Amino acid sequence: MKPAPFGYHRARDVDGATRLLAELGDDAKVIAGGQSLVAMMNFRLARPRHLVDIAGLRELDRMRRDAKGALHIGALTTHHTVETDPAGRLGADFAVLRDAMRWIGHLPIRTRGTVGGSIAHADATAEWCLLSLALEAEFVVRGPRGERRIAADDFFLGYYTSVLEPDEILIEIVFPRPAPHAALAEFAERQGDFALVAVAVNLDVADGTVLGGRVALGGVAAAVTRVPQAEAVLSGGGSFAECAAAAADAVEPPADASGSTYYRKQLVRTLVERACQEAMGR
Repeated sequence: MKPAPFGYHRARDVDGATRLLAELGDDAKVIAGGQSLVAMMNFRLARPRHLVDIAGLRELDRMRRDAKGALHIGALTTHHTVETDPAGRLGADFAVLRDAMRWIGHLPIRTRGTVGGSIAHADATAEWCLLSLALEAEFVVRGPRGERRIAADDFFLGYYTSVLEPDEILIEIVFPRPAPHAALAEFAERQGDFALVAVAVNLDVADGTVLGGRVALGGVAAAVTRVPQAEAVLSGGGSFAECAAAAADAVEPPADASGSTYYRKQLVRTLVERACQEAMGR
């Protein structure tokens, strides 16, 4: 299929892009790599009347560490750039980001798709959405009213929806502290398919002892979500198996043609324990 007719606008800078979005209103969409939006347009699931192309804003294609050790990733950084880490910015502190990229589609998708695009799309199984939630990321967004920071915990609302306003652009993702004991695990029917269930875990470890952690799930609700019940097990000194069981008990995933609620709950149990073991072994 082909998309419905639309107007094309190429932004020269971030402020110009936000002004365009404000002028065009709710009928406009931002496009960068286009790996999600174009597919939805081809199937007429999305019918924007205007596209604002920000792919040429190279100032948003960057990855750096600051003096405090925080990792800053520009919104137009591709998945493949993170996967290859050409400048060695990730190290052991953020190895989970590099390793998780293998789960994203196939190589052509990773070379075009962008970190910011994935997060703004807010897919409930997207790896970047899970990682940002587990690693306590903050999102820097800019619009006509200025710039603001939004915690990942407050960003995702439901199916493909977030608190990002129609005239705002996500410009940077900030991971404020190292996550040497983090891991992502997921299950899909075929390599490159969307995950049925995905899990991201970030453990707080000192002297070989788990003091707590964050557990994020995808594919079990309308948006990526944390599981306080599983996190309480970790902070209470429980085992990874007990943490996984608590996570499975806490969710009621939707059933569809790919699996029942029971099946997805069992995937949660298996994947949470697997992710915890991998995180601990880093």
